[in-house]
Amino acid sequence: MLWWRRVWAPLIVSAGLVLVQSAAAQAAEPGVPVPPGELIPDTATGDLTDADIDLVVKVRLAGLWEIPAGEMAQEKSDNPKIQEIGADIAAQHEELDKLARAAAKKLDIKLPNEPNKDQQGWLDEMDAAEGEEFDQIYIDRLRAAHGKIFPAIATIRASTRNDTVRRLAQQANQFVATHMTLLESSDIVDFEALPTAPNPSAAASKAPGQSQSLNNVADTQTLQSSRNLTIAVVAILLAGGAFLVWRTMGAQSRRSRRRSRF
Repeated sequence: MLWWRRVWAPLIVSAGLVLVQSAAAQAAEPGVPVPPGELIPDTATGDLTDADIDLVVKVRLAGLWEIPAGEMAQEKSDNPKIQEIGADIAAQHEELDKLARAAAKKLDIKLPNEPNKDQQGWLDEMDAAEGEEFDQIYIDRLRAAHGKIFPAIATIRASTRNDTVRRLAQQANQFVATHMTLLESSDIVDFEALPTAPNPSAAASKAPGQSQSLNNVADTQTLQSSRNLTIAVVAILLAGGAFLVWRTMGAQSRRSRRRSRF
């Protein structure tokens, strides 16, 4: 029976995790899966790059200004929706900040304890505003900041070799996607002010084809040169053979004429 447990127990556990995640996904939004973050190890194993460290620091910095910004939204806004958005984002950043600090402790990363200069400027801007002006500043500053960090998180999630950073990146990705959605639910996001995605580079996409085309031209020229050389060699051989045949036949003809004279 021991062999049975060794073989089937891990499979049963894995199946259970899949079922739990499937149920959670169906409860959240039917047909849309929820990333099973618990399947990612958290052992601080794997090479740690400067980009990995930068992400952990940025997650910490995000909480240092978005938590007080959310608190201001609850106090300074007259719009109940903005107040609720601010409360939700501030509370979620408190949880994300715990995750970032736990990861930094495992990885021995030193974290800041104050917002950076830009973030402090945004907080000062919000502090000086009231009512609808505050609402617009709060929503636009946070939506722009989340839009910048979102692709950075995706890059680290896809490339990091460290399992603790990979886990934090996946968690941060889910937080940031949630926050962008909450901010957009305010219906006052200035989408025109957000940067647009760069157009796909036509030159870059054609480069491999152009390179291949050049290679094809070079190959064709090489092949043609080889063919020309072969033809030339064959022509020389044929000419030489014809010359030898002509000389042999000429010599035989001359000998025949000499014999006929005698």
